[in-house]
Amino acid sequence: MKQNYKMILSYDGSRYFGWERQPTTDMTIQGKLEAVLHRMCGESVSVIGAGRTDAGVHARAMAANVLLETPLTEEEIRQYMNRYLPEDISVNELKRCGDRFHARFKASGKLYRYSCYCGEQKPVFERKYLTVLMQRPEPARMREAAQYLVGEHDFRAFCGNPRMKKSTVRRIQSIEITEKGPYLRFYFHGSGFLQNQVRIMVGTLLEAGLGKREPLELPEILASGDRRRAGYTAEPQGLCLMKVFYD
Repeated sequence: MKQNYKMILSYDGSRYFGWERQPTTDMTIQGKLEAVLHRMCGESVSVIGAGRTDAGVHARAMAANVLLETPLTEEEIRQYMNRYLPEDISVNELKRCGDRFHARFKASGKLYRYSCYCGEQKPVFERKYLTVLMQRPEPARMREAAQYLVGEHDFRAFCGNPRMKKSTVRRIQSIEITEKGPYLRFYFHGSGFLQNQVRIMVGTLLEAGLGKREPLELPEILASGDRRRAGYTAEPQGLCLMKVFYD
């Protein structure tokens, strides 16, 4: 009898074409997980992720679930997966869960971090996890702009999918912008995010911080629903999924 298992995963997305399996490549996170579990169980399985990170995006704690029929214990499954997965994907936790648990539909929120670097020296050993900025933006201007994104809004103007037919309304609980030396980090806690939404919000806030747009433009951009009104899509390597929340 198949049992439902919940997993918490970490991965370096640098080499991968995102989370979702693709017919033309095996270099996806979902594809790698399913290949190892197919080897373990002798049958095809489907791993359900809490979200679909883009190519080059990382995760410290992605949640996922999968139905498996195996005599192995939870710890034996976890050890087997880590033995055969690439070094840049790790199963940190694996536990049996209720049959009705669904990593995506049961999620109540996600926390993303976007990291930038504004130092004089090249971040040689961190370059795959940071976006290097040539100018230092003004945090006060970015925080002023960010306040207009907090709350429940229609984020169609911040959606990277122009053919999106489902609702583009999302709720953002908080946006925090921190500074520590040459590092500038954005933290976005929300109920869920549209395709490229976090990266487009970062690009827009950076433009506000560099004086390329006024913070007061943000309400107008939201109201327009026009992707062309928002800022550029920030590079993927600075983005990391930090946590998935469940009630």
